[in-house]
Amino acid sequence: MKPLTSVIRPYAWGSRSAIAEIQGRTAPADGPEAELWIGAHPADPSRVAGTGLDELLAAEPDRLLGPAVVERFGPRLPYLMKILAADAPLSLQAHPTLEHARARFAAGHGGYVDANHKPELLVALTPFDALCGFADPAVAADRLDGLGIAELAGVTAALRTGPGGPREAVRTLLTWPVEGRAGLVKAAVAAGTAPLVAELARFYPEDTGVLVALLLNHVRLEPGQAIWMPAGNLHAYLRGTGIEIMAASDNVLRGGMTPKRVDVDELLEVLRFEPLDEPLHPAAELAEGVRAWPVPVPDFLLHQVVPGARTVTLDVPGPRIVLAVGGAVRADDGQGVVEIAPGTAAFAGADAGPLRLSGPGAAFVAATGV
Repeated sequence: MKPLTSVIRPYAWGSRSAIAEIQGRTAPADGPEAELWIGAHPADPSRVAGTGLDELLAAEPDRLLGPAVVERFGPRLPYLMKILAADAPLSLQAHPTLEHARARFAAGHGGYVDANHKPELLVALTPFDALCGFADPAVAADRLDGLGIAELAGVTAALRTGPGGPREAVRTLLTWPVEGRAGLVKAAVAAGTAPLVAELARFYPEDTGVLVALLLNHVRLEPGQAIWMPAGNLHAYLRGTGIEIMAASDNVLRGGMTPKRVDVDELLEVLRFEPLDEPLHPAAELAEGVRAWPVPVPDFLLHQVVPGARTVTLDVPGPRIVLAVGGAVRADDGQGVVEIAPGTAAFAGADAGPLRLSGPGAAFVAATGV
């Protein structure tokens, strides 16, 4: 086991207390702490004794990643794990398919920084609010009708016309004339029928993306519940702390609720508009204190192990990262033993043995699905 030192990203929407409290540091921190990146992404790799994990893996890919992972993904770690702590809403966003990302990146499209997809899974550590996937169009139309705003009649009519309705509704709202956006949002808040819009408008009073929120599923996760965001899923994290795991990519297409680059046309290209009837992604209970969240991509697989008074053996192949939360975790991969402090992580290479985990904390174990 190799202890990892990981970087915290200070995005403005981040909490000043959540990650500090998980790690047992003084809270609040001096500034926002949004994401703790745990992995080998070249933008902010975790480090082993001062050396980037990405460098170590590139130097010995067959030993540390394993031949199967190298054959499938090349000499790189295909996943990135994070602790994400949001005190304010993130952008309305989606991610491309692998094929779309490869084509756009090869063509030099400015919105693509790599040739990879970015499916994501988030497991809540605290109560966590999110928007995830499209609601039934008729339900969305009723929500907009409830605002009593005549200018939205065309949007609600589109939602009731057929399969193309949600696309047209999103396009209309996100390309609303700039001079009319603040007035539209103000009228929606004044209607008093959509508390979600009123809350989002506190942060984005001139952004009609807050009305797109009414087209989506508003999910409240309890600790231990998860949501899965495949390619084309329109989503936004609103508030809370969770463990996020994803394919190691930075390809994000935003449509609103952000000061960052917005590309509505490209977002519409990648979105999947069919309703998502059940946003929650169930866990598979594998054994006492052991569960996993299977996903239909090979880039990653996330387990949670709660050892309690026992030592639990988790035999998953390939490169693994163990993150401790809620208490320390003792991890033994047959090559070394590490006491992992809360909010920190350790790496086990593909050449190491099964993981033996014990201690008072919970372990989130990232691996590949290969």
